[in-house]
Amino acid sequence: MPEPLIRPAVDADAAALGELGRQTFVDTFVAGFGIPYPADDLAAFLDASFSPETLRTKLKEPGAAWWVAERGGELLAFANAGPNTLPHPDARASHAELRRLYVSKAAQGFGLGTKLLAAALEWMEANGDGPLWIGVWSGNLKAQKLYAAYGFEKAGEYQYPVGRWLDDEFILRRG
Repeated sequence: MPEPLIRPAVDADAAALGELGRQTFVDTFVAGFGIPYPADDLAAFLDASFSPETLRTKLKEPGAAWWVAERGGELLAFANAGPNTLPHPDARASHAELRRLYVSKAAQGFGLGTKLLAAALEWMEANGDGPLWIGVWSGNLKAQKLYAAYGFEKAGEYQYPVGRWLDDEFILRRG
């Protein structure tokens, strides 16, 4: 089996990105962490976040970047970074934020998340003018440990809406 290729995402990836995003969110937060999202809230969030139309728009967002890990035409993981949107008093839109880093359940443990994170951090350092930011679910200790290894520290908290449900999130900052 060939080594996965990490490349910039393109418009033609929108449908596959949507499927991967939906499945990874459900595998991670519903099946993995057991968050009891109400069905209507989860469905609304998944539709709003991962429809092909939404992703086509997001792929064209000025100042944002997307990467995918692909093998044999199948998307295994993706990352997205762009202007900061996190609600922290020191945060500015001119700072860069890692918005998503998703690795499919089947592709975990092969270093794809680390490779995508490295690509995103390099881009963020080159395209932001201040600290780097990440929002992470408060219960995702594995992700928090990974980000801490790259110099990120907790700088605040906020609530991330999944429909009407509000997840408790940590704001991480580096620099």
